[in-house]
Amino acid sequence: LQLRHRGRYRCQATINSIWAGRKESVLVTVTVRGVPVSGVSLVAEPPDGQVVEGDRLVLGCGVAAGTGPLSFSWHRQGLATPLATGASYELRVTRHENGSRYHCTASNGGTAADSAPLRVTVL
Repeated sequence: LQLRHRGRYRCQATINSIWAGRKESVLVTVTVRGVPVSGVSLVAEPPDGQVVEGDRLVLGCGVAAGTGPLSFSWHRQGLATPLATGASYELRVTRHENGSRYHCTASNGGTAADSAPLRVTVL
């Protein structure tokens, strides 16, 4: 059962033997509740978030629980708008000004949760 299956249902039966006709059940409402997003985690490559200037940094966002579809956004401390969307974020060539705290947000359209921040240090 998925979120898209919620709605109003009934069944119909057509009788073609001695008594011809159609019978319908009462209308039934099916409610499907999503599992809230939780356990959002951030992983980095290199693992400790320390990268040499000019090297590549890849951040990944994961979710322990939550009914999808899931969407992800990437945030840097001090910036009002998200850096990017998607389950991963890549800085192909890091610079000293990329050093900061980063976190990801996962959402399923009903609930959202943030990962713990990761301190990225550019050496």
